Amino acid sequence: MIYTVGHSTHTVDELAAMLRAHGVELVIDIRSIRRSRANPQFNEATIGRALAKRGLGYAVNAALGGRRGKAKVAPALDNSAWQNASFRNYADYALTAEFREGVRELLRKPERI
Repeated sequence: MIYTVGHSTHTVDELAAMLRAHGVELVIDIRSIRRSRANPQFNEATIGRALAKRGLGYAVNAALGGRRGKAKVAPALDNSAWQNASFRNYADYALTAEFREGVRELLRKPERI
């Protein structure tokens, strides 16, 4: 089972409790920028250790993250209906081989650690 979650402004304890409540044991961080000035508890340098102390695994899969630039090659499908350029760029990126490989990597991860 794959779930999505945003950390919002929660504490690590709150996030861990939400994850455990749904049976999640492994967090795959897909953020392109894995740091936050406002919520440093979720910086890549600290979140893995913090989750491990709470019995949860942590891994990174940057191939699925957002904040993508404009496609250099026109995508196979037309995503021009997206009025927001960031969403359109991500939709274009989601059609690439790199993104597909990121999905395959995600699906190969064990559900439990």
